[in-house]
Amino acid sequence: MNSNGQHWRGTMIAGALATALALAPATAARGTAPVAPPAGPTTLVFDKNPKKPTDSRLLVYKGKGKEQKLWSVFRAGSGTGVTDDCSHAQGWLPNGTWKIKLKSRTYNGRLVKGYAVYLENMPCSKNTLTRKEMFIHSEMNRDGTQGSTEARRWDGVRDYKSYGCVKLSPNDIKKMFRLFDRRDFGWPTHLRVVS
Repeated sequence: MNSNGQHWRGTMIAGALATALALAPATAARGTAPVAPPAGPTTLVFDKNPKKPTDSRLLVYKGKGKEQKLWSVFRAGSGTGVTDDCSHAQGWLPNGTWKIKLKSRTYNGRLVKGYAVYLENMPCSKNTLTRKEMFIHSEMNRDGTQGSTEARRWDGVRDYKSYGCVKLSPNDIKKMFRLFDRRDFGWPTHLRVVS
């Protein structure tokens, strides 16, 4: 955020998207070798948008120090639109560094199914409750297909709302899994949440 309190600076986001698109191997022209990612760790950052929590960004960085590059940008939401991270089942994910406990393409929880990244528990900012069962997920069946009920079917923008988890579209979470599964990329060990 800048000193005027603006969260999204058009030039920064446009530049980041241009960089991500320029670097992403999937966009390499036919007949040219894809751009290799920089050596070093994969970093996953959820950048919350205080003005519209369901229109936040999940950013993927690759590399270390000056060599670190923004590689991918995904639209994501967290919460129902409430920015109080201590509001159970409504507020967005608390800021901090969350350890990734589990990743699965066929998760079969009560509410979360299919592609899912399970995060450790973390206390909210006021220490009044611990946020539990937090995920990066979408809306789908256990096998990754779209279901017939609303909770299993992605219908559009309103589906970025969640009980506090980071929510991606089905296509985006599948792209993220494919990227992290690449031998030259690798999975991050943590999710850093900022606002």
